[in-house]
Amino acid sequence: MKKLGIVITDGVGFRNFILSDFLAEAENTFDEVVVLSCLPAKIYSGLVLKSKIIELDVFEESFKTWFFRKAKEIAHLKLHIKDNFGIQDNLKTNISSSKSNRGYATRFVFRLTSVLHSEKWIQRFNLWQQFSFKNDPKTIGYRAILEKENFDILFFTHQRPPFIAPLVYQAEKLKIKTASFIFSWDNLASKGRMAANFDFYLVWSDLMKAELQHFYSSVKDENVEVVGTPQFEPYVLDRYKVSKEEFVVKFGLNPNFKTICFSCGDISTSKNDELYIEAIANAIRERKIKEVNFIIRTSPAEDPIRFSKYVKSFSFVKWNYPRWNLSRENHQESWSQRIPSIEDIKDLRSLLEYSDLNINMLSTMSLDFIQFDKPVINTVFGNSQNGLYNDQRFLKYAHIVNVINSEATKIVKNQDELINGINLYLKDPKLDSEHRKQLLQLQVSKPLENTGKRIAETLLKWT
Repeated sequence: MKKLGIVITDGVGFRNFILSDFLAEAENTFDEVVVLSCLPAKIYSGLVLKSKIIELDVFEESFKTWFFRKAKEIAHLKLHIKDNFGIQDNLKTNISSSKSNRGYATRFVFRLTSVLHSEKWIQRFNLWQQFSFKNDPKTIGYRAILEKENFDILFFTHQRPPFIAPLVYQAEKLKIKTASFIFSWDNLASKGRMAANFDFYLVWSDLMKAELQHFYSSVKDENVEVVGTPQFEPYVLDRYKVSKEEFVVKFGLNPNFKTICFSCGDISTSKNDELYIEAIANAIRERKIKEVNFIIRTSPAEDPIRFSKYVKSFSFVKWNYPRWNLSRENHQESWSQRIPSIEDIKDLRSLLEYSDLNINMLSTMSLDFIQFDKPVINTVFGNSQNGLYNDQRFLKYAHIVNVINSEATKIVKNQDELINGINLYLKDPKLDSEHRKQLLQLQVSKPLENTGKRIAETLLKWT
């Protein structure tokens, strides 16, 4: 009898592992499956019928726990800072001039880790972090759950959220095997340290496997499996498909026009989205771009209020506000508590399948559209000289360098390049198609079909 525990940390994990085929495949592969949820249990109603749901108490870091986690993360960034602009940039964002306790502590951590940032020191900081929360009532509660459930393997659907560290700690103490899925294409090459050490790792691609072993040198080859990602699996599942006619009616489109979709990032990294929307909408109004539908999909991670004036200014623009509902208030990472609807997955798939062109600021949505071999333009108008938010700096991030080198998308740095790129791709949508396929193979090395089954079978192999 083999028993699997699945830790769902956030709304994206819910989408990727509950609304894909993974859960059904896991239930077919294991004798018993239990979902340990960092989201409210009520959100699984009607979706999870066979597996048990255990809602976890939300762990909140003390100052001491935060301090050692921060030391671990900054040490990791400093260890890998050489020749990695993404990590250098991330390190800058951690600098604090605040006069709060955390501000003073952050500056101390920077001084401390300027000397102490070897892998051995990172593991020491990790150990001290564990000591800081081992007697916390919620940590003790996690142990009771794990003892009662007696899992063969505990699968974490995201490797970074700090609130999973106590659960991994208790699994270590109880000798329960742990596995983690690497959440996104940029997490290893530019983000900070994982929340904890895991026994096994599931990755998107051969590229990601190489990145994992570069940044985590102690990870053995046999403990990493390339499985693709369930993030894109809904695009090959019939239950999420809608017809083109339904798509046209839902968004009020002209069926005789081609469709441009601009997908927004959240305001923390995509601050120039308003500028790009205005540039495209004005070009359509001035007929520099002719006979097109223009749909804007806002980020599910934020309220779209920042675009409200454009709704009024450009009445011909269609808007897709993702149906992600906030499931819990007052969480330390409130964006993580936004839960996608089935309606939104259908909307997104139809946008990918029936739009003729996507425009975004270097987001993972490029890969979503490329799944359907749709042309993609990446807008980066801002630099360190022109007074705009400097989004051109992202061009030096390792995962974006791969995109640039692939020639799979058009990188545009001003309005003329943007308009020319749009008209070129609308005229010849197959342009750069081979480059797009090559980028997809680099980033997602397995077919979308049977992704959930592949992950479930790998986890069983590791029990």
